[in-house]
Amino acid sequence: MKYAMVGVWLVAVMALFSCGGNESGADGMVKVTGKIENAPEGVVVLSQFTDNRPKVLDTLELGKDGEFSYELTVDAPTFYELNIHGQKMVRLALFKEDVDVKYNFSNPESLAIEGSKDTKELMKVEELMLAYQGEVNKLNEAYYEAMSKNDSETIKNIQAQAMELEEQQAERVKESITSMGDSFASMAAIGLLNPKTDFQFIDELVSKLNENYPGTTSILQLKQQLDEMRALSVGQPAPEIELPNPEGNSVKLSDLRGKYVLIDFWAAWCKPCRQENPNVVRLYNQYKDKGFEVFGVSLDRTREDWVKAIADDGLTWTQVSDLKYFNSSAAELYQIDAIPATYMIDPDGNIIAKDLRGPSLENKLAELFD
Repeated sequence: MKYAMVGVWLVAVMALFSCGGNESGADGMVKVTGKIENAPEGVVVLSQFTDNRPKVLDTLELGKDGEFSYELTVDAPTFYELNIHGQKMVRLALFKEDVDVKYNFSNPESLAIEGSKDTKELMKVEELMLAYQGEVNKLNEAYYEAMSKNDSETIKNIQAQAMELEEQQAERVKESITSMGDSFASMAAIGLLNPKTDFQFIDELVSKLNENYPGTTSILQLKQQLDEMRALSVGQPAPEIELPNPEGNSVKLSDLRGKYVLIDFWAAWCKPCRQENPNVVRLYNQYKDKGFEVFGVSLDRTREDWVKAIADDGLTWTQVSDLKYFNSSAAELYQIDAIPATYMIDPDGNIIAKDLRGPSLENKLAELFD
């Protein structure tokens, strides 16, 4: 069940933790100080996030009282990590402000941060992430238990809960980002959002960050990624798809212009897709006379598997495929790296929603037609 974080996008945005390289930034020394009490054997290691992983900068010496002090040059908004004796990780967001870190190993809740407002905002992001991951873990446990019992009804309920949880988390993250003001810690929070469903919010945030921190390499890189995604964002015209149907005849997506169309990327081998098909069949039968259509794009490899799945699942809407798996021209055009995946387009051929399935698809159709 794919409901833990945002997958590839989260990994990509973690590259923002290598925020150095701003040639136009103001040079400045930042002091990292702190006190570690009741520490076990070990050392304190300071690392900078580079290329999605921490790069060790130095080992910090602790005084007899557990205090430490270290100065480093920070030319641009940059994310760091303090590894305290291999048992406590503290993320730091540093730029122009000193930071003081205090931690007592006898009290796991004792972490205290002074200075660096960006680091304090980053802590809020991590709290959101940990709370969400905890809820996801509970759902995953229930999901795998239901799978072991082949309890299809419970599985559907858990999937619906997971989708609702994901939507709620996105709203919490956006509220948190908004409350941060100009803090560059919001760059870390971007990784908790799905660019397919929250593109406009992310796009506006990155534009604002680019104004506040001009020339920062990581922001410019993210801006470029968003520019590449822009063609598939809500409000944009859906790119044309022209592929063969099961009979070998070429069919265009634009042939369905004038109706609300769900572009459904699926495959016979995709179990979640097959589990969702009865829901799409039900909704298609409910709304097809009101102007709803489905344009199925299969990522199968063989015509036999594809046609059999269409018949077995009772899919009566338009189906196309070039039988090239994820190398399908349509999959590449729509940047599909996992299925099921959907795009909803309006009668004028513009994208109005993405990744609708289960309750979210039902709610959107009710909104459009009821």
